[in-house]
Amino acid sequence: MTGSNDSQSRNDKLPMTIRGKHMLEAELKKLLLEERPTIIKAIEEARAQGDISENAEYESAKERQAHIEGRIADIQGKLSGAEVVDVSIIKSDRVVFGAHVKIVDTETEEEISYQIVGVDEADVKKGMISILSPVARALIGKRKGDIVVVQSPKGDREYEIIEFSFK
Repeated sequence: MTGSNDSQSRNDKLPMTIRGKHMLEAELKKLLLEERPTIIKAIEEARAQGDISENAEYESAKERQAHIEGRIADIQGKLSGAEVVDVSIIKSDRVVFGAHVKIVDTETEEEISYQIVGVDEADVKKGMISILSPVARALIGKRKGDIVVVQSPKGDREYEIIEFSFK
């Protein structure tokens, strides 16, 4: 398959939770209905000032417009290439996308809880890790009681899966 829209592998749709889809849709709506019209108006006002070749406001507005248009295209691409998953209906005896996983560091006994989410939803401070993160990759397909090894800059870390659920 050779196509211009081959940023992801051929059949690889990136998973996204319903919450993640709603977050992207809200951002897209704001960009389309608020930010785009505002920047277009700013460009028109800067043009009205005359010579645009040395107009800092015009240059700044054009840069902002390029950023907004790029983000709109990025979000639209992500939404069209996403596999939206309703985590609440998942039934699995193994850790899969969307799982809320509680693990314990076998060395320090520290317990950590994560939810495995889509790339754009990840927020480690809120306990949400990307499906593409090393920790998530190590956990996927494992069961309660399994030991996983995660490679990190500080060296390999070993975790035991205490429990997981789908909410």
